[in-house]
Amino acid sequence: MQSHLALLLPVVAVWWVAGYLADGLPRMTHARELHRRAGWLLTLTLIGLALTAALPIAGLATTGASTADQAASGLALAAIPVLVVAICTVRRVRRLRAGAATLAVAPRTPAPHGLRAATAHPLIGMPLQVTGLALLPALIEASGAGQFFGPGATGPAITVGALGIVAIGVRHALRHNRLAERARPERAVVSARSAGALHV
Repeated sequence: MQSHLALLLPVVAVWWVAGYLADGLPRMTHARELHRRAGWLLTLTLIGLALTAALPIAGLATTGASTADQAASGLALAAIPVLVVAICTVRRVRRLRAGAATLAVAPRTPAPHGLRAATAHPLIGMPLQVTGLALLPALIEASGAGQFFGPGATGPAITVGALGIVAIGVRHALRHNRLAERARPERAVVSARSAGALHV
């Protein structure tokens, strides 16, 4: 087991939990619980960004090949998704939380389909989950498990990682489209007419 594993574990854990919370956002049917979950997600995302930035900074502050340098080198694969999180995801989660706050006047106030569609937008959940996936190779190497796979496993690992990213993206896109379809005004009118017909 490598010594920089202790530095990587908190970073990986925060990103994985953030990805899990983001995946559950569209299942929140009430505005108050959606507001609360979005607050947790925003906090964890900011912590993840801070921890990810802290490792390279700590490596620059030390001389030679320190433990922080070794941990920071494992973050290279996650650089692009982390950048997307900082630019896009944080802004969207803030807007989502603010929108839910305006509706969270009562505990059982339902979250409208438009707000739930916003929670399923690929730029919220996908960058967080791809970041957690991109940190997995660094975690495997730091734990010493990489020696069991050998150098020939690099190609298959890249293929599996790419397929995982595609699967995550397709899943988020389909869920977002399904909720956005429910939020269309004409769909709401049809639902209202159907409900009225049932009361006749």
